[in-house]
Amino acid sequence: MKKTATATPAESATDDAGNSGRPQPARASNIDAIVSYFESGIIGADEPGEVGIELEHTIVRNDKSPVSYHGPHGVEWLLGQLKEDFPKTTCDPEGDLLGVARPGEAVTIEPAAQLELSAGPFKTLEAARATFEAFENKLSEMLAPVGQQVLTEGYHPTATAESLELIPKRRYQFMNLYLGNIGPFGPRMMRGSASTQVSIDYYSVSDCLRKLRLAFALVPLFSLVCDNSPAFEGKPRTHQLVRTEIWQHCDPNRCGLVPGALDPAFNLRRYAEYLLDTPAILAPCRKEQWCYSERTFGEIYAERTMTRGEVEHAVSMLFNDVRLKTYIEIRPADALPIPYVIAYAALIKGLFYHEENLDALDELFAHVDADAFEKAKDELMACGYEAEVYGRPVASLVDEVMALGRRGLAENERAYLEPLAQLAAQHTTLANLTELQG
Repeated sequence: MKKTATATPAESATDDAGNSGRPQPARASNIDAIVSYFESGIIGADEPGEVGIELEHTIVRNDKSPVSYHGPHGVEWLLGQLKEDFPKTTCDPEGDLLGVARPGEAVTIEPAAQLELSAGPFKTLEAARATFEAFENKLSEMLAPVGQQVLTEGYHPTATAESLELIPKRRYQFMNLYLGNIGPFGPRMMRGSASTQVSIDYYSVSDCLRKLRLAFALVPLFSLVCDNSPAFEGKPRTHQLVRTEIWQHCDPNRCGLVPGALDPAFNLRRYAEYLLDTPAILAPCRKEQWCYSERTFGEIYAERTMTRGEVEHAVSMLFNDVRLKTYIEIRPADALPIPYVIAYAALIKGLFYHEENLDALDELFAHVDADAFEKAKDELMACGYEAEVYGRPVASLVDEVMALGRRGLAENERAYLEPLAQLAAQHTTLANLTELQG
């Protein structure tokens, strides 16, 4: 890890980032601390690339009406039922149960009690499939007798976001306040949406930056092939890629594209500067542990170097389409049924852990910039598989990416890609199929 540098007293945040302009003597050391945190994720060149998977589930009654955290057979009750198999528990200061875990698997709840399983990292796709199937089978055994079921869709099928109860977690109360002041899409993201996230490793700083850039370029395509949001705010959707619109309007300071990430000259220090210049929403305080704050992280830690835990918290408050931690988290996909979750993980594994595929993707997306990235999202929301993206029909671009993904997988793992590959070959999505079924 890099040695922490000493900041000069004259250093201060840039005014165009929305900072106060007050000096930040510790800014340089904080940039070093953040960069060192990212660099600590580098794995050895001889280590196999693994994938981590996070899948958010929506718990509903059999008539698809919402199930909240509180109340008889609420999500708090469900977490309590899971404790026997997941004995490590997380509670808030009032004793509310917020998560359960066991080695390699953590079950947590999102703002409106969406149930998330974070698992891995996995060396094989078969291990990932077995883990997620076992979890959902367990949920079904518990929920069926009380007239409930588990759904994996990108947005709640029947409820409006405003009608969904927030769980008792200070982080989410503050986020709801902050994002709600920006507009309606932040609370909709928090309360109504559910996603699939896949994480990958990197072998060096250059490998990290390359994968970060390519992952961003692929975000619009991943959003399309994983579109599984046929409903929005209790009604049939009016356009495709519902969650893409939500994230576009959630909070421009912390969502979408990391500024400059598609530039080949982008580096980790620029990422660290971006993090420091982002409003915190949630800041450490002595009285309540966490307090609401609209100051940037750079302003909060202006006088001292951040600890690793503080860096981790700051990173967790960025919600970009691709997020860098000590691994790369690829975030645009809707929540999906398990065969499609594993297929999506297979696609990412095949693309990002195969050197020739990285070279091919470099060539394919060489001219993609921020404007093309945003235009691609707009075109796909309007036209789906009929759109043109990055100067090409998106259908042919998806076909090429799928072929690369298949090539990058070992022969014994290619079959896992097929559920998603078959959808893509038909140039349709799970959301489209749901609409056709009426």
